Amino acid sequence: MKKIKSENQILIMLAFFSISIGLWENFRQLWLQDNGFSATNISNIISIGTLISVLGIIFVGKYIKLNKLKAFIICSLFAKFINLVFLLKLNNSASNTLINITIVIDVLTSYLVTTSIYPLITTIIKNNTIYSKRKLTEYLFRDLGILIGGLLIGKEIVGILINYNICLFISIIFLAISIIVMFNITNCESIENREKHKLSILKYVAKSRLQLLYHIYTFIGAMAWSSALGLKMLTLTNYFRYTDAQATNYLLIVGLLADLIGILVLKYFTPKNDYITITFKFGIRFIAYLIAFISNNVFIIFIAMTWSILISTSYENICDGYYINAVENEYQLIYTNFRYVIRYLGEAVGVFLCGLMYEVGLKYMFGLSAFFLIFQISIAYYLIYLRKSKEVTK
Repeated sequence: MKKIKSENQILIMLAFFSISIGLWENFRQLWLQDNGFSATNISNIISIGTLISVLGIIFVGKYIKLNKLKAFIICSLFAKFINLVFLLKLNNSASNTLINITIVIDVLTSYLVTTSIYPLITTIIKNNTIYSKRKLTEYLFRDLGILIGGLLIGKEIVGILINYNICLFISIIFLAISIIVMFNITNCESIENREKHKLSILKYVAKSRLQLLYHIYTFIGAMAWSSALGLKMLTLTNYFRYTDAQATNYLLIVGLLADLIGILVLKYFTPKNDYITITFKFGIRFIAYLIAFISNNVFIIFIAMTWSILISTSYENICDGYYINAVENEYQLIYTNFRYVIRYLGEAVGVFLCGLMYEVGLKYMFGLSAFFLIFQISIAYYLIYLRKSKEVTK
């Protein structure tokens, strides 16, 4: 590991962690459903876990310094490992309270690790390309985890039927590998603590209209995404009547295509005009969602859902990278954590609303998301205007 660049060592750890996440979280909703939880119960549990994660991220931003970040990530990974082993034993136990607690801890530890990765990388290198690499690594290896689950689910291997609980066990193995890799990353231990904040993060964000609007954009964007796609596996299996294997294969295929599109867009197809970028990424999604809501046609809803996932990883260097990399290094960890707090608050609200709309009807999930997209797109356009104005005045 010593001959590998420090940032690449971190990405390797993230790759194994993402495989574990993709394999388990793809089936988590169905695992809960098999244990007697309704769609509303599931959305509520995930929303609560997300809200508690927000508190955890605030704690990290306030008390965990850059030179302690590696140790914190290891502790979070190990806590997740123990929690998943316990959850493995709770399958078919009818211990709903304990399952609720372990799922909340599962959501919490996932978010704590995910939010800590990029701040750790920025102590070594910081630019739009490494930001996109970090995101693409997460997405690509999550999809690999989904692939592993899709290939194994329902199969019988050496006399063992691969069910959701066995997939959870395999996920734990990949999680263990990520812990081992993280332990062996030695270069991060010499990182100096460069966080000498002159302003609180709230004042830091508030003093910049650009940053303030970006965080409003982030919150509304997370709500828009989660209110439509917060319960993807339940939507595919219950509304579209896919089997768990078919739903997994669908998410795998569109996920891998989304990763490929994201890579190609980053290298070849980024327009020089950022307004075109935003229109392409979110405008077409809005139109598709609006048509899906008005028509209430299952096929059109399926197309809208597919397009949304396909374009999800594209143009993140434009939509997010500029605002993140504009932040001084001394604020990077606390700023990144604050950004995730805003995003996860949006996700929590979106997943909660998704659960409510799920019970009312499929079209209402996409109609509500289209409503949020109006505000997201408007703010995105205004942010580009402010950016261009700022560049002209320099």
